[in-house]
Amino acid sequence: MLDQKTIDIIKSTVPVLEIHGKAITTKFYSNLFTKHPELLNIFNHANQKKGRQQTALANAVYAAAAHIDKLEAILPAVKQIAQKHRSLGIQPEHYPIVGENLLIAIKEVLGDAATPEIIEAWGKAYGVIADAFIDVEREMYEEAEQQPGGWEGFRDFVVDRVEEESSVITSFYLKPADQKPIASYKPGQYISIKFQIEGEEYTHIRQYSLSDAPNEAYYRISVKKESMGDVPGKVSVHLHDHIEKGSILQVSAPAGEFYLNEESTAPVVLLSGGVGQTPMVSMLNSLVKCKANRQVTFIHAAIDSNHHAFKEHVQKVTDEHETIKSYVVYEKPLEQDRSQKSFDKEGYVNKEWLKELALDPKAEYYFCGPVPFMKAVYRILTDLDIPESQIRFEFFGPAAELTGPEVVNA
Repeated sequence: MLDQKTIDIIKSTVPVLEIHGKAITTKFYSNLFTKHPELLNIFNHANQKKGRQQTALANAVYAAAAHIDKLEAILPAVKQIAQKHRSLGIQPEHYPIVGENLLIAIKEVLGDAATPEIIEAWGKAYGVIADAFIDVEREMYEEAEQQPGGWEGFRDFVVDRVEEESSVITSFYLKPADQKPIASYKPGQYISIKFQIEGEEYTHIRQYSLSDAPNEAYYRISVKKESMGDVPGKVSVHLHDHIEKGSILQVSAPAGEFYLNEESTAPVVLLSGGVGQTPMVSMLNSLVKCKANRQVTFIHAAIDSNHHAFKEHVQKVTDEHETIKSYVVYEKPLEQDRSQKSFDKEGYVNKEWLKELALDPKAEYYFCGPVPFMKAVYRILTDLDIPESQIRFEFFGPAAELTGPEVVNA
């Protein structure tokens, strides 16, 4: 437990963190990887280049400082981060390294404003926060290993099948190389896969949502080839271009705090944009598999039919079940999309259109997709007075803020 003086000092730094948090975390990562380059085997290089990891850590540090006297308030965020840590293989011995470099970064960025008293207080606070993570992660490691079909660390899986779902998304069916049982998972969870790419000095670890209902035979991931943009997806390109039937992939046990509430009987609305559809398809398939008598609305936004994965599958499920409705939104529909009337709305998901669907106000809303899409959906749901308790979402990559001036249409 922290003494009141330490708590007061930490809280006094909250306004400073709000201004300088990103600069501190940017300096932190620079120092960390200079002194401990081996940690590049764990951290996502692309998120570093894009600045997303620095922003996510700055937000986490700010939240910890603001709630330092009531850390239980950020327990959901702690569990979400801890799930990621467990899937990556973060160990207790990593925390002192992080703490040392975080304090150095605070001192370097704030200069004389970071008095010895402030540095000492942050050292104590970090110790308490680190212990909280270590305790939560210890339980998660034990659960992952001791559950039926579970295992520790990474396990070899064989690519059993490869299927093209759209012009940019491909599914990979993974079966255990040792042919022993595999752990089940909750619809919406993900696995981490470790890659050693030829010519790369460090390994790359990526998280991929499981895109099918839980089963005893295989894991399915459906991956978008991120070949465009300022930071092309080195790993996704490698997956699409070099991984084939018979390839071996190293996989950690399923993880994640974003999953379908299977005990609820409330209606379900699944909203997705682009490859954010993958956890939603897992949820949809699970609802069908367990014969849940719940009203389901499946809404997917894509650029056009060429980019639209699982279109035929979702339509088939919709046609076969009276309790399921599905809608398609195309940002830039092709001429064939118009002639075939293969979409329900052109442009973006917006408030007026969702209101027209007359969705049940008591429904549980799950959404995932590009950050701009998620910002827009979150704003729409809050504008429609959907309670926070009925809203669940997942970021692909480090968490971001869903409110603020960056909100745009999806």
